[in-house]
Order: sequence, then C-alpha cells, then structure tokens
Amino acid sequence: MTTLVFVGAGPRATGLLERIAANLPEFPQALDIHLVDPHPPGAGRVWRHAQSPLLRMNSMAEDVTMFTDDSVVCEGPIRPGPSLYEWAEQVRAGGLGDPVLTAQVRALRGTSFPTRQLQSRYLEWVFDTVVKQLPDTVTVTVHPTTALSVTDDPDGRQVIALADGETLVADLAVLTLGHLDSDPLPEHRELAKYAADNNLRYIPPEYASDTDLSGLQPGEHVVMRGFGLSFIDLMVLLTEGRGGRYVEASPGVLRYEPSGREPVLHVGSRRGVPYHSKTNYRLLGPRPALPRFLTPEVIDTLPAGSDFRRDVWPLAAKEIAWAYYHELFTGHPSRVRMDWVDFDRWYAQLPWGSPILDSLIQRAVPSPDDRIDFEALDRPLRGLSFAEDELQDRLRDHIAADISRRTDDRFSADLGAFLGLLSCYGQLQRLKSLRPESQVRDLDHWWHGFFSFMASGPPDDRLRQLLALSDAGIVRFLGADMWVRPADGVFLAGGRSSPGTVAATALVEAHQPGPSVRTSGSALLRALDGLEELLVDDSYSVHTGLLRIAPDGRLLTPSGRPHPRRFGLGAYSNERAVPAFARPRTNAPGFRQNDATARALLATLRLF
Repeated sequence: MTTLVFVGAGPRATGLLERIAANLPEFPQALDIHLVDPHPPGAGRVWRHAQSPLLRMNSMAEDVTMFTDDSVVCEGPIRPGPSLYEWAEQVRAGGLGDPVLTAQVRALRGTSFPTRQLQSRYLEWVFDTVVKQLPDTVTVTVHPTTALSVTDDPDGRQVIALADGETLVADLAVLTLGHLDSDPLPEHRELAKYAADNNLRYIPPEYASDTDLSGLQPGEHVVMRGFGLSFIDLMVLLTEGRGGRYVEASPGVLRYEPSGREPVLHVGSRRGVPYHSKTNYRLLGPRPALPRFLTPEVIDTLPAGSDFRRDVWPLAAKEIAWAYYHELFTGHPSRVRMDWVDFDRWYAQLPWGSPILDSLIQRAVPSPDDRIDFEALDRPLRGLSFAEDELQDRLRDHIAADISRRTDDRFSADLGAFLGLLSCYGQLQRLKSLRPESQVRDLDHWWHGFFSFMASGPPDDRLRQLLALSDAGIVRFLGADMWVRPADGVFLAGGRSSPGTVAATALVEAHQPGPSVRTSGSALLRALDGLEELLVDDSYSVHTGLLRIAPDGRLLTPSGRPHPRRFGLGAYSNERAVPAFARPRTNAPGFRQNDATARALLATLRLF
C-alpha cells in the first residue's frame, strides 16, 4: 500500500480527492491517504462552521458546486454531483440537526446568498460523500493538527512533521493549503509601532473573520483601508455584530438602528467605491457561447514576451463586451437598432477599440447608458473632486445606482458581461507567455483586481446595509486614491476625491494579505522559500512570493525540475488563485487542474 499525505484538508483537498476517486478505476491501487489540517475536513479554515453566523458567501446557492459536469474538459471521467442548492433541496425535508441551519436550508432559494456556516455543511457533506465512495482498498485518516515541515527522506519519501509530535512518512506529499496568515511587512510593523507608541490601534491585513476587533471602541474614529469583501465582513462584524439592527424604512431601503457600540468607519481605496454587487437575476436571452475570441488556441499562440495590455486585454475586452451585447440584443431587442446576426458578423471582424467598431456600437446601441465602458467601470471617480458632504452624496448615489442595475433584469446585459469575465478568468489561467513586468503589473495586479471589483462583490443587501450605515453617520467615504499618514499622534487619512481629511485613532487594513512564501504564517511554506517564483527579463526581475508549480501540480525545485514526490495546489502557488469550487457549467479551471494533478499523482504512485 502506498501512502499519500495532503497538507490542508479544505475544499481544494476535497476536490483533488474527488478526482482521485474518479480516476482510480484507471489506476487501480491500494492507498493510505492522510489529511492534515487543524480545521474541519471539507470546509477548512475559510468555510468552517466556527465563525460568525452573520457572514455569508458572495455567490448564489445555485452558482456553487464541487462536482464536475459535461462542460469540464479533462482526461478523467466526469462524475456529476449536486450544487449547493441541489444539495439543499435533497436535505431540506430532513433538516440538518441544527435548528438555525435547518431554518436556513429550508428558506434557501437558488438565488439566495447562503451563510458560510451553511456552506460549511455542504463542503463537509461533499468530503464525507467522496470518502464513502472510495473502494475498500483506500483508507483515509484525518489529523486535526498543523504540519510544520516537509522534507526528503534519504530514500526519497516525504517526511511530514506535525505539531502534535507525530511524523508521517509518505510516498507522495501534496500541499493543498488555502488562505494563510502572513507575517507583517516592514510598513505594517512600522505602523504597529507608531500605534503602540501613541496609544492608537492598528490591525494589519488579516482574514476578517479571525480578526480581533475588541480593541476598537464605541464612537472611535477608525480608518479602513480597502473597500472589497474584507471591508464588508469587517463592517458587518463592527455593526450588526455589535448589536445593531436594520429595519425596512421603505421597500428596498433600510434604516440602521445603532446599538451604541459601533465605531465610526472612514473607508477608502484606490477606486474609492465598493465592489459591484452580485446580480440576482437570470439571463433573458440565450446563454452566450463562450469563449469566442479569447480561446485556448489564441492564448497558446501568443509569442513569448507578450504584453497584457497590448496583446491580451483587447481580446478580453472584446470577449466581455460581446457577452454583454449578446444579452442586450437577445434579451432586450427594443433597445437596439440592428439584428444580432448582422451585428455579430461585423463585430467579430473588427479589432477592439477601433473607430469602426466604436461607430458600429454607436449605430446599433442608441443609448450611451446601454454601451459598456470599461474605463468608466474601472475608475468611476477618476478626475472628480467634491466637497466632503458632496462626496458622501455622490458615493450614496453611485451605490444606489449599482444596486438598481444588479437587481433589475432590465440591466441583465451586466450578467452577460459577468459571464464574459468568468470565461476570460478561466482562459487566462493558461497564459504563460507574458513578459515578467506585464505579468506582475497587468495580469497579477490590474486584471485580478478588476475581475474582483466587477465579478466578486457582495450581495445587493450588503450594499443596502452600507447605505443605511452611511445615512446613520457610522460609515464615511474617503473617496479614490486614498492615502494614510501617521502624524501628530493620530492617523491622518484622505483621498483625491475630496480635500477633506480625517484624524483617526485606529487604522485597519481592510484587505487580506497577499500570498507569499517568505512571509507566510506557515512554517512549512517559509521553509520552501528557495522554491519561490522569480520572473526575470533583460530589464526587470521580481520575486512574486508564489511557489512554482508545474502544469501537473508538481512543485518545481530551484533547478526548475519537477519534484519527483511533492505536489501542490492552492492560493500560494503560481496557479494564481484558482477557486476551489466553481459555478456549474463553466469548465472551471480548478476542476481541470484537480483532474490533471490527480492523474499525475496516481500515475506516479503506480511506480512505487
């Protein structure tokens, strides 16, 4: 019997285990599988039940699955299974043995945004189901502890030291670690020292649900640097989590009733606006056939040294816009002046950004409000400046307009654009030909930030809550190009959108730390520092902080060769943040990677 050890037992490990089970008939062998994780198997840290019941997913129940379907292009067999919503329908009548979760699962609809606690039950069920479906020749053991190191035994086997004193020896080791804590960077340590010296409070980048917020006092002015999902979680925990409540003032409009324990939150970011709300409607026209322009064949033929902005973004923009206009033309034909077939024929031939294409869109789509504008979407406050109170009004109007677009199917073309974004995201995982500077600046930073801003926002009711908190004076907006400066014994903060500044006694980094081998909170990862990705060309070099992983999941050694017995998948690797679970019927890259790695693992194990 050969031994396989997973370091990490969250959704990524479960997905890989499912693919191992699916491919075992082709690679029949006896396996002794061990999973090491201090958090519950299946759910892992991020999705564990032991977190605030107020925290929710930013995906609808029908858009979350752990199982492959016939859209997934992989070598292994397709083994369908229920999405989160389909699982909820199966267990609804019998309940979940917990009155709160039973009430949630019985109220769940396909377009609901479930709590993370309910998602934990689904992920735990998936893990249990996969384990039960394994043949008797496979044993699975879970170790509820932390792996401290992985080293090579003289005979090549992998030695994994555990925090509980046990040592595991494996034929193969697989690192399936999720989002991890990180040691503070020098700038964070300097801010922490300044805070300590001046009796202030400072919280570095952390996973929001594990952040100790008890030091933030009622009425204290707190600067929040970041306006994405981490901010939304922190906002929930510091308001409703402290006893405040929302009441419906009028249809679709909330009023916040404070508990008196809330601090005052001053929030800003580079864009100065929150992530766009998730849509809660369905397409009115047929689903667009994606990918259309940014295809695997196109990506694979891009020459080495390509530039993302010059060579790739025009294709991605054309793809996203095509999916947007497909829904506009087929779902809202009264708002266009051309037949879709004719528009599509001309659109396909013209390069993105060309005057002829712009003219075509203007003739076919008469209202500027119905045309997609990526520059305006990406930086809605660019070049604008307001008095402080005017800025608050402008942000409230912006947020209200976003809620309207994402909850009214008159704007269902936005869902078409969302599907185009998803398609591009999946295809760009295979892009390996960019010059290093463009890889880091344009793909890793700008593209992933733009994708998250457009496609990974909160449910619309979170933005309604944000408006209510703004009306109550508990949230204040700092605008775009936010800056923070420690001075005069406080944290001063402001932005380019307004000349006003705020003096605060607390600063919270409202974003997660970026993945980094060198600064990871995991001693195991820090010990692998020499395997970190280094991107180099004639005029530029950078350590990305990510572990180098071969296409089949093998870790690459410092010489660039695949490690014969060590594999890895996860947020810390240069697969670059492939989600562990996905929207059904999207040929999700996570499923493709899991299958390729599972087959490589099984093929390697047969050699021992």
